[in-house]
Amino acid sequence: MVVLSEYIEVSSSSSSKDHKYDVFLSFRGVDTRYGFTDHLHKALLDANISTFLNDEEIETGDLKPELESAIKSSRVSVIVLSKNYANSSWCLDELVLILEQRMSSNQIVIPIFYHVEPTHVRKQQSTFGLSMAKHIQKMEGETNANKKSHLAQKIDGWIRALTEVANLKGENANGRRETELIEEIVKEIYRRLCVSSRRPLPQLFGVDSSIKFVSSWLRDASSQTTDVLTILGMGGIGKTSLAKYVYGLHSHEFDTSSFIEDISRRCGEKFNGLLDLQKQLYHDISKISSIQVHDVSIYTSKIENAVAQKKVFIVLDDVDSLDQLGALIGSKGFHLGSKIIITTKDAWVTESCALFKTNVKPRHAKHLLQVLSETESKKLLCFHAFMCNDPKAGYEEVLEKFVKYCEGHPLALEVLGKSLYNRDVAYWEGCIEGLKKEIGSHISNVLRMSFDSLPSKNDQDLFKHIACFFVGMDKDIAETILRACRINTRSGIPNLIDRCLLSIGWNNEFKMHQLLQETGRFIVHQESPDKPWKRSRLWCHEESFKVLKQKKAKENLLGLALDMRMLEKEKLRASFVLKTDALSNMDNLRLLQLNYLNISGSYENFPEELRWLCMHGFPLKLMPLDYPMENLVVLDMSYSNIQSFAIYDSNPHRVEKSRKQCLKDKRLLGSLKILNLSFCEELCSIGGFEELPALERLIVTNCIGLVELCESIEACVELFLIDLSYCNKLEKLPRTINMLKKVTTLLLEGCNLGESQMEIMDMDSREIVKAKTSSSAVLDAIPSDLKFFAASLPSSLVRLSLANNKFSTESFPKDFSYLSMLKELYLDDNPIVSLPNCVRSLPRLEMLSMKNCKMLTSVEHPPHTLKEMDLDFNSKTLLRKLVFDPKMFPLKLWILSDHLALSSIEIQGMFKIQPMVGVEKKVLCSLGWTNLDLPNKIPMRTYYRGRGSEESEIQMYYEFGIFSTIYGGKEMPNWISCRSKGPSVSFTIPSSPNSLRGLNFCYVYTFPFPYDQFILLPMITISNITKNCTWIYNHYVYRVNVGEECVILLSHWMFGMNEMEGGDQVTITTVTEDVEQLTEECGVSFVFDDGKMDEEEDVLGYYKSWNHIIGGDLSAFQATTGEYYLSSRRHLWHGTGVVPFYRDVIQKDSPIYKGRYYMFLLNIIFTFYYELLFIRYSSISGFQKRKVALELYRQDSSTYLVTHTCELYNFYNFLIVTLFSGYVKSSGCRPSHENV
Repeated sequence: MVVLSEYIEVSSSSSSKDHKYDVFLSFRGVDTRYGFTDHLHKALLDANISTFLNDEEIETGDLKPELESAIKSSRVSVIVLSKNYANSSWCLDELVLILEQRMSSNQIVIPIFYHVEPTHVRKQQSTFGLSMAKHIQKMEGETNANKKSHLAQKIDGWIRALTEVANLKGENANGRRETELIEEIVKEIYRRLCVSSRRPLPQLFGVDSSIKFVSSWLRDASSQTTDVLTILGMGGIGKTSLAKYVYGLHSHEFDTSSFIEDISRRCGEKFNGLLDLQKQLYHDISKISSIQVHDVSIYTSKIENAVAQKKVFIVLDDVDSLDQLGALIGSKGFHLGSKIIITTKDAWVTESCALFKTNVKPRHAKHLLQVLSETESKKLLCFHAFMCNDPKAGYEEVLEKFVKYCEGHPLALEVLGKSLYNRDVAYWEGCIEGLKKEIGSHISNVLRMSFDSLPSKNDQDLFKHIACFFVGMDKDIAETILRACRINTRSGIPNLIDRCLLSIGWNNEFKMHQLLQETGRFIVHQESPDKPWKRSRLWCHEESFKVLKQKKAKENLLGLALDMRMLEKEKLRASFVLKTDALSNMDNLRLLQLNYLNISGSYENFPEELRWLCMHGFPLKLMPLDYPMENLVVLDMSYSNIQSFAIYDSNPHRVEKSRKQCLKDKRLLGSLKILNLSFCEELCSIGGFEELPALERLIVTNCIGLVELCESIEACVELFLIDLSYCNKLEKLPRTINMLKKVTTLLLEGCNLGESQMEIMDMDSREIVKAKTSSSAVLDAIPSDLKFFAASLPSSLVRLSLANNKFSTESFPKDFSYLSMLKELYLDDNPIVSLPNCVRSLPRLEMLSMKNCKMLTSVEHPPHTLKEMDLDFNSKTLLRKLVFDPKMFPLKLWILSDHLALSSIEIQGMFKIQPMVGVEKKVLCSLGWTNLDLPNKIPMRTYYRGRGSEESEIQMYYEFGIFSTIYGGKEMPNWISCRSKGPSVSFTIPSSPNSLRGLNFCYVYTFPFPYDQFILLPMITISNITKNCTWIYNHYVYRVNVGEECVILLSHWMFGMNEMEGGDQVTITTVTEDVEQLTEECGVSFVFDDGKMDEEEDVLGYYKSWNHIIGGDLSAFQATTGEYYLSSRRHLWHGTGVVPFYRDVIQKDSPIYKGRYYMFLLNIIFTFYYELLFIRYSSISGFQKRKVALELYRQDSSTYLVTHTCELYNFYNFLIVTLFSGYVKSSGCRPSHENV
């Protein structure tokens, strides 16, 4: 059974305001108090999950009030069922109360079977049987009749509770490491307690009004053109943080969205930085990433076409030039309803761009971010310095000095606060005095103080290295380089992160605020302001060029970067040739970047101490032999003209002599760990791996001419990553690659392996397979054209990408079981029709991606170990069936619901749609659906934005335990007995000797406009007033057209035990956002057991086995206590996947809930207007009444944009009193109850 995970909305705390504790631990002290439970308790507290643990061990007597209170005020109860658990009446009483809370308050219950079998708990066997026998014996020995009766009732309750808890999904400790089990339990609780699994929203202070302003601007749909908001302010004032916050809140409300961060720096530091930003933006809004365009203007055109077709939300962060805006948003305009936020320091940039020079100008708004108030500044400084909002005693006076000094600058307050954390008052006083003596801007001094506070010279050097050379570089690669420079990164990087001087991006890259980076570079610049050759680092391309040209570099230089493309004068780029003797005096140079540079002379002059050499655009065809490379750890020669990775001497007379001497003395690249030859289009072969014994990463992407990798790769015994993506002419993999024991990642994306016939080497593939698996069965299952490919894969692989290789389902081998360590498999963009069999043979697979597999129709029984599956599509999908293994773990499923079919599809556990003509009669009979008069000739049309309009037969829909069908007609089935005019019906469930099995609800819906219009299906709300339970249901289908004026929706709701009983008062209401639509009539009928329960259980048994149905586990869909929001579409909102976020959708604080709640109230207002017109103007037509009511509604509905719920209620009540009192005065009579 698949258990769909919850999506939890962003929260700064795991605790709920309505609960005192997050978790209550129920356990038997003698079994686990000082072991498992103690470790679990500590792990929960370490995860910031408030946990109640009873310190007393009492075996008899009633529960103490404080324990009862703790259980009732906890959101989760964890029950550690150990061998002696049932021996304690106290534990059993806890268990009964916990399960009562599960039913009444929807408390989450997680049983842990700690070295006991669930069967023994369920059937009271083994130690549980002995314990219950003792309790029974004690009861039978009781002489007091009242006490005996009381004990008997208790024992019955205990037995029921043990049976019930054993049937719940829990964790089994048998055969598992306790540390791993505890970690998994904590993660599950952390996930389910509203702790975000998405990107967290930034912590903000003093910007509530700004958030409200921007949120209101985003929701304003009154504009008939594009809306642009410019957020202005000085550097570090919080523009990016504000934009990130509102983007996180509202991005899901648009068809697609994109956040382009740090535009100014990314354009300034890289020659083609603007092109990279265009690629990111285009991919985000179109989900197309395979195009190869190298012209900014062409990409601008593509972006213009993409944004014209969808309602988009785009944030462009830190824009500082018109060229950037022109390239990213073009001039042709956006789709109606689109929103653009631009953050910049220059107010004129936005309105000067090409988009504002068109005939239809965007509607522009500006928002200036000011410095924080003194109060908010104190809060922000205290938050980082004391981890609370108020200062510690004794710090008040010095705190005032810092607040005054920072002048409300958020970044300065944050950075300074972190540097002062856990420091005494004397240290604070010393810091403020030091700041006052510094010359320069206050903010620069604050940031410099944070640098000076770093605990060691190592950390300061690390900060300067990163600020000058490594911002934006992959953290792991940068760490490899820095460690080779004898920089301690293990403690240094955490120190920088703790002081807010460094952060790690989502792509594992180093990130640093621009002010901080400028501070680090300024510190280096101050080493010699007027003589750059005397500095330790040169990052400015102009200065580096002058130093090399004048040959002034000295031995104090540690790093130098020069990219010829970044020089302003084009003549210099083409004419300058670097003579290698310009590098001869740089004895201590560790870091060297010489991109797109012509070089002449002997490479012997290169510094011997180099650790990182980046030479993009290297002009030579071969590698020089005489270059001293024995200390080099990272070599990046991307975009070069190199044809073969081989070593040669720039002096041809010494070639043979040098080679022999080199091989005799030492390996040329003996220390090299990372080799990057990406985008070397002329590269044909890579060899000489004997010279690379320390190599760990081989990155050779987009080398479109690469044909061969040398067999000597087996010498790279430390290799753990091989990236050959888009090397689409690769004819063969080295047959020795399977001998590498440390390779965990192999990326073969875009290599066209499905088209090529990979060469069968001389070595028999059978021998290769036997060497790894000792079985020929694997080889026999492999098609001949893929034998070598399959046999060559290292068995140590953990991550494998075969994406975009034109593989069909039949192309894969039948067995991948020898890849026993594989956890991640990427099969994206392949023309597979169904899940390849080999995938099911992977014993440890956790992540499977099949994005954009356009031919995919079914995925059946993926490995039960799977934790995440990505089936996202860019367009309509052919997917019709998704079936899981009953033993499946909880799964995150990523799929864009917009593109799923609206007929004949089943996503097991979520929804099933099939033609009504194919539904068995006995199923219909079980639902109470008899003598249905369905129109057979008129097809039904459905609409959803990702698929458009589609035609189909009348369908049966099933989701959440609700069956439904939609068809045209004016008359409800004759067996719908309890009927009511209008959008709601109230009734009392009749008493019956037979239990209620289900409830049929039917409504007739009208639309006054032509029949070719699509009708928006209303939301159905069923409220059991007696039991205080509510289910709000949004149908899977968005809009329908049945070719008639009236639409009938017939639904059958299966309810669990005790959810609907005789005598319960129930109300059912329909609400829609389209005020032109009206529910003419609705009604219900009841389906009771008729004595044939066993036979009919089998008929609906499959449907009842689903987990997320009414009567099952709806915790992921719970809004508040007793209220559930049921929507498959929300479950898969914009690719968020099976991590549902219903808690946000209908939390009463959330904008989405408020919007829907306001819409509900406004529809009441509209209905009220319509009914009032019906009373006063009975002569006009219904169509005219709707038009007048709609106009009145539109005039008053603007109120909801600026009012809260209570104010809207007051407004509604005011309308009732005012308008009806006017009616009474004019007519002299009071309207009847029926008319109202």
